[in-house]
Amino acid sequence: MIKVYIAGAYSADNIIDVLKNIGRGEKEAAKLFQLGYAPFCPWFDKDFILKFPENEFTIEQFLNYSMEWLKVSDVVYIVPNIKGMTNWIESKGTLNEIQTANELGIPVISTMQELIRRFPIT
Repeated sequence: MIKVYIAGAYSADNIIDVLKNIGRGEKEAAKLFQLGYAPFCPWFDKDFILKFPENEFTIEQFLNYSMEWLKVSDVVYIVPNIKGMTNWIESKGTLNEIQTANELGIPVISTMQELIRRFPIT
């Protein structure tokens, strides 16, 4: 299977926008999974906190764990921007993921059509 790291805005300055970002990322992951890809969805890490709220997780733990998945991915797919929602260009995390992918020679793709064209499921 083609391993797809999904990148995009996560953080925001209010909980509603954070939840919108999570929903957008999880929706794209589900689409990719349905198409036959093996997506890594950083937004699923919210479940670690929701299911184990007593644990002392750190943001650094999540960033490091996500980066390890990025390093073994075949491609990075950036979730599309939606008017009125956080733009990935404003996301320091997404920009760092893109920079890391570029340094590792991992292609970065910003449309589903391009992903399907360049990394077809056989």
